[in-house]
Amino acid sequence: MPALTMNAHEAYGELIRIAREQSVLSSCADLLEWDEETYMPRGGVAHRAEQSAVLAGMLHERQTSARMGELLATLEASDLARGGDAPAAVNIRELGRLYRRRARLPREHVEEFARARTMAQQVWVEAREEMDFGRFAPWLETMVGLARREAGMLSAGGDPYDSLVEHYEPGMTTARLTALFGSLRAELGPLLGSIVGTRKRPRTAMLRREYPVDRQKLFAQAVAAAVGFDLERGRLDVAAHPFCMAIGPGDTRLTMRYAERSFGDGFFAMLHEVGHGLYEQGLPAEHYGTPMGMAASLGMHESQSRLWENLVGRSLPFWTHFYPRLRNVFHEALADVKVEAFFLAINRVEPTALRATADEVTYNVHIMIRFELERAMLSGALAPADLPGAWNEAYRRELGVEPRDVVEGCLQDGHWAEGLFGYFPTYTLGNVYAAQVYAASGNRDEAFARGDFSGLLGWLRDHVHTQGMKHPAPELVRRVSGREPDPGALVAGLRKKYGELYGL
Repeated sequence: MPALTMNAHEAYGELIRIAREQSVLSSCADLLEWDEETYMPRGGVAHRAEQSAVLAGMLHERQTSARMGELLATLEASDLARGGDAPAAVNIRELGRLYRRRARLPREHVEEFARARTMAQQVWVEAREEMDFGRFAPWLETMVGLARREAGMLSAGGDPYDSLVEHYEPGMTTARLTALFGSLRAELGPLLGSIVGTRKRPRTAMLRREYPVDRQKLFAQAVAAAVGFDLERGRLDVAAHPFCMAIGPGDTRLTMRYAERSFGDGFFAMLHEVGHGLYEQGLPAEHYGTPMGMAASLGMHESQSRLWENLVGRSLPFWTHFYPRLRNVFHEALADVKVEAFFLAINRVEPTALRATADEVTYNVHIMIRFELERAMLSGALAPADLPGAWNEAYRRELGVEPRDVVEGCLQDGHWAEGLFGYFPTYTLGNVYAAQVYAASGNRDEAFARGDFSGLLGWLRDHVHTQGMKHPAPELVRRVSGREPDPGALVAGLRKKYGELYGL
């Protein structure tokens, strides 16, 4: 039936039905990706690459079909599209935006990207194990080339990098990110200098004692459940790189990476992924498969993970409740450590080579480095084969440290193996958004000290999670906090917290 013979409500019903079918198909690809990173035998990677390519091509064909275009043309000219933030208007707006973006990419490119990503991820894992960047270098060059090609197809003039960032953070531009990083560098550099210049050095040796991994897993699962992650609708597993995968309503999967002699590495990565998982479990199931049932942006998603990881998980009230339990579980490691000393240790500020375990003050510098390096690779100014040297030089310049090897260096993250160019800046956007959102949620220290996190989670459900894509992320932040997104709240929070900890 041609779309023009239908009324708007009939067209909308068909559009939503198609969108939900596409989401179900996409969830099948997500399940394959989760299996690939958790349980798939390495010998299956070539076949998995073909499975991923076929599914990606099928999904792309449906997402860019002529029928989708007809339905959207009818609906965008209808009164339903002029309904403000009503669900129908939001869905029409966002599905139209996504349709036009996807339609610029040919199916062959989408399939090639999916196939290469699967192979590159497996080689990245092997390169890390062998501490051999040369093994991964050809695949990095492939992924950079594919990302550069995609940026060219999507770009409508201006900086091609904008089109990659747009995938994760609609409306964000390279120029705005550059300004944000410049502002943070100017504000946080002096704070870091002041901290490093003090004589106070929290002792962290207790974090590198023996923490049996089996007990870490049990403790992590208990904490995840205590803060609100529903283990009847989700699970925790182990992978080379921690991530959250939302398969669909009732099925949100998190992966962790533990180290027996580094408690913080596994625990705070777990809290980070739990923050993502709580957002996914809080999205309205009745809107599954439509933008109203999706996160506002990846930056907003990162705000939830960074909020739980740092603003909650590195607070003294949080550990006032959990530390006695932690001490019981790891009594050999913590018998002589008081909660105050542990709290100082997990908040020590010290430039390091590793992003995932970086402190709150230096974390955004790691993101700035990746932002600059991936832009250089995409522009052709930096050859992928030369990444290790450029990476190490950037770390010497920006943080005064140098990775011991490529695993501590340019192989520490799997994002580029997955083709996630333009993704890294969303971590800093997440920090900015998180500071504003958390400040607006009210002081809940007493509840945290009692082990009650339901008030904060309920507030986030109401003000962030259930909103879906009703509002673009900057507008959602403004509605929640009363201010446009800016780094002011983040900087003020860091100055207060670390000023008190270090006596500045």
